[in-house]
Amino acid sequence: MTLSFIKAKLNAYERLVRLDKPVGFMLLMWPTLWGLWIAGYGAPDVRFVWIFVLGTILMRSAGCAVNDWADRDFDGAVKRTEMRPLASGEITGKEALWVGVFFALAAAMLLIPLNWAARFWALPALAVAIIYPFTKRFFAVPQAILGIAFSMGIPMAFAAVRGEVPLIAWALVAINFFWVMAYDTEYAMVDRDDDIKIGIKTSAIFFGRFDVIAISFCYVAFLSGMAFVGVELQAGPIYYGGLLLAAVLAIQHFTMIRGRDRMKCFAAFRGNNLLGLCVFVGLALDYAIRRNAYPQWY
Repeated sequence: MTLSFIKAKLNAYERLVRLDKPVGFMLLMWPTLWGLWIAGYGAPDVRFVWIFVLGTILMRSAGCAVNDWADRDFDGAVKRTEMRPLASGEITGKEALWVGVFFALAAAMLLIPLNWAARFWALPALAVAIIYPFTKRFFAVPQAILGIAFSMGIPMAFAAVRGEVPLIAWALVAINFFWVMAYDTEYAMVDRDDDIKIGIKTSAIFFGRFDVIAISFCYVAFLSGMAFVGVELQAGPIYYGGLLLAAVLAIQHFTMIRGRDRMKCFAAFRGNNLLGLCVFVGLALDYAIRRNAYPQWY
């Protein structure tokens, strides 16, 4: 094997797991960090922060490899995905699976310092991540499964910090579900025409002409839910300031997607990274400034 061949393979593997596109893992990371900060009363153990941030990168990478393997017969027919390494023939299906296994095992190693409660919740998280790519063949709204998959970091975070998963953690899971539904439906709108031709099911197809309304509803449910969490935490103005900025961004996304232009829908999807950041910064800063004002019973 020549050096140029090795470099080409490594480049293909990097693109397979989307390390060149960090938005995906950041969308998975933000709700996990919300969970860590709330579970740790605003001061989570730094070791947990590093473990969960790295874990989101590794598990998202493993998920991308499995997703592309599952979609190997479809991606070549979709304009946005036709040049992915597996669809274009740069790597084989077997290579994609081995890359997925490698990243999943690397993520599993991060469970060693955690307690058994966190390890337990890693099992359903892995199961949902594996199942999701295949649901696009038979389930009308596969984004709902992704909503569960992208929320599993929350119970894991609470389990790692507290050894249990309280009601507020499950509230966060339900609330985050609506955010995932909003941004992944925006993502699905980009490929809707191609997905209809090849028979892939998505929420954008399911909602049809009500897609923008459905996304708007999900944003409202998400932001209202996070406001409810703020009330339960007795959060201060900085927290709500973060939610206000997130609401402004959600309104901006509405203006971008209502024309259903592919590129604008994709830009709206990517903009959710900033939306999640606003929520996290508001939460973290409010805790840092008003930590003693937060109750310790939730």
